[in-house]
Amino acid sequence: MTPTSGSSLDSARSVPYYLPVGDEVDLFFGAYADRTPVLLKGPTGTGKTRFLEYMAWKLRDADSGSPLPLTTVSCQEDLTAGDLLGRFLLEGDGTRWVDGPLTAAVRHGGICYLDEVVEARKDVMVVVHSLTDHRRFLPLAKLDQTLEAHPSFLLVISYNPGYQTSLKDLKHSTRQRFVAIEFGYADEATEAEILTHEGGASAALADSLAAMAGRLRRLNEEHLIEGPSTRLLVYAAQLIGRGVSARRACEVSIAAVVTDDPIARLAVDELISAFFPPGSGENDS
Repeated sequence: MTPTSGSSLDSARSVPYYLPVGDEVDLFFGAYADRTPVLLKGPTGTGKTRFLEYMAWKLRDADSGSPLPLTTVSCQEDLTAGDLLGRFLLEGDGTRWVDGPLTAAVRHGGICYLDEVVEARKDVMVVVHSLTDHRRFLPLAKLDQTLEAHPSFLLVISYNPGYQTSLKDLKHSTRQRFVAIEFGYADEATEAEILTHEGGASAALADSLAAMAGRLRRLNEEHLIEGPSTRLLVYAAQLIGRGVSARRACEVSIAAVVTDDPIARLAVDELISAFFPPGSGENDS
């Protein structure tokens, strides 16, 4: 669980970099205006978390003018409702209640982001139901309290439909409590611009990496590999910037990550060689 305070983003120099690829910014502004819970859907590495950091910075707290607080919880199979709500801790001769990240966000305001929520135990979604409709309250049975959500509170969840099985998926009754903003891979021109900014790539290198990614994702459509995320392309660009050859950077950042199948790996390596043959430049020799 990683709480991220908006106060760390106060200066203009700290604006999270995010390049919109559609109408997702306007959609989120609209949802937040009515405090409608939001579901972010899409493959890993397509910018869901960065987008939310950017929106928290853009929205701003109504009272302080600071970026809206953002609390991120990385869900996994051991995460329980108690982890989100809080617990009593022994202290001296008694106990002291400590808010969990969800309770703290409900109490003080801001965005609470449950990342890859279907990885958490089933009791997690039960506790958020009352926050996702007109009631906007959180029952705290251990305190015998019902906590009304702060006016600025918003619940956001995310998941990657491509990774889910029928045993790990959102129930339809849960889905219908959210508006869904779908994320996919950016077009080549947009992705190249991201690689230039985030990976420090030259324009030519960024264009080549983006074009190569497009070809590799077509292998994904043929169910040969998991398509490379923009994040992996940024890693490759950064390694190249550190003096690693383009082919080797793509091997360790992309090929070795997206597949362990030897036949699929051969197809990936051939595509990498087509874009970055030996002696092609960008640190290759």
